[in-house]
Amino acid sequence: MPTVAIVGSPNVGKSSLFNRIIGQRVAITDDIPGLTRDRIYGKAEWLTRTFALIDTGGIEITDRPFQEQIRYQAEIAIEQADIIIYVVDGRRGVTTDDRFVANKLYRSKKPVFLAVNKIDDGQLLYDINDFYQLGLGDPFPVSSLHGIGLGDLLDAVIRAFPMVAEDALEEARIQVAMIGRPNVGKSSLVNAILHQERVIVSPIEGTTRDAIDTPFTWKEHSFNIIDTAGLKKRGSIFESVDKYAALRSLKAIDRCDVAVVVLDASLGLTEQDKHVAGYAYQANRAMVVVINKWDLRKKGERDLQKTIKDLKIMVPFLEFATFLVMSALHEPNMDPLLETIMSTYAHFNQRIATSPLNDLLVEAQLMNQTPDFNGGRLRIYYGEQVSVKPPTFVLFVNQPTYMHFSYQRYLENRIRETFDFEGTPLKIILRKKT
Repeated sequence: MPTVAIVGSPNVGKSSLFNRIIGQRVAITDDIPGLTRDRIYGKAEWLTRTFALIDTGGIEITDRPFQEQIRYQAEIAIEQADIIIYVVDGRRGVTTDDRFVANKLYRSKKPVFLAVNKIDDGQLLYDINDFYQLGLGDPFPVSSLHGIGLGDLLDAVIRAFPMVAEDALEEARIQVAMIGRPNVGKSSLVNAILHQERVIVSPIEGTTRDAIDTPFTWKEHSFNIIDTAGLKKRGSIFESVDKYAALRSLKAIDRCDVAVVVLDASLGLTEQDKHVAGYAYQANRAMVVVINKWDLRKKGERDLQKTIKDLKIMVPFLEFATFLVMSALHEPNMDPLLETIMSTYAHFNQRIATSPLNDLLVEAQLMNQTPDFNGGRLRIYYGEQVSVKPPTFVLFVNQPTYMHFSYQRYLENRIRETFDFEGTPLKIILRKKT
């Protein structure tokens, strides 16, 4: 994962920028200089690229309390980082501390992006030209308080990330995580797929405590299947072992391509099942829902269709998921499950050409006009798919705030109807056309 460090002198808005990029208030912000002393780490995402973000304390020449330690922590962050965002205060202009920090960054030999913060109105734009004297290239006017200009800054940052070789992507194994609450049959499914007793199976809840990786090949396709510990309710986690087992399971969800959500047909859907599926949904993973132990409940095809329909009503975000019923103990043939995982992964990795996508957008707007919302009517000029895993579409519009959530859901449904995206979430990002 690429690492980006935010550095600068005190009270220029580094922590506010850090919080804005990661989307939550992690770093404490205040007008008091020197509030941040240690390195603070977070995980951020922009246009499907995930990266580690480091907030640092303000570097200055004056010997304030803890300044030596703060400077040392910042230097460690600079050494660890692949890319540096150098934040300066656009309202107070270039200072001696700014030049001091710039000289340190010259010696780092790292890509540096100069963010001129606190540019909240157009009149201040003319003042950013003074920062060219720092010799760090074109400055990016931003406002961490209002989120202005962050898109252009982050676009430039992710373009500087090291590229992953295409042949490395092709040779990567399909990562499959078996997830669910305790004792739903995850380990039994893993053993049935591998045709061996790879993991211990027991009716005792919590038998599996680690996330166990097993590479295997099926029909010349390479997989890595991860058997995870059952995710318990928060109130049921008493032991530190359970806590770390849950953390490993959540980490397995983050690194998988396809999450196989296992349910117990004999007990029906529980609140904990919803929470487990919600973790995979929030991580934007492709999903296959396996209703296991169906032999304990088998009542015919009508009951099967009603069960799946009821599940989609009770958990609306599972609407896009693929559903299967089986019994891991009594159905040795796991080919239907593996074929479903393969097709779901193909949809997760599918790319749509720009021309048919824009034809669909034009037709969708003709059939169902955009509603008035937030003081205006949305107009979609064009769109393009920018990435996969999950499929991500950027729509260029007149004003993103005019998009009503119901119309965005309508567009997503039209994309799903036209192109086969069963089993995978879709991401739609709105950008203002300039």
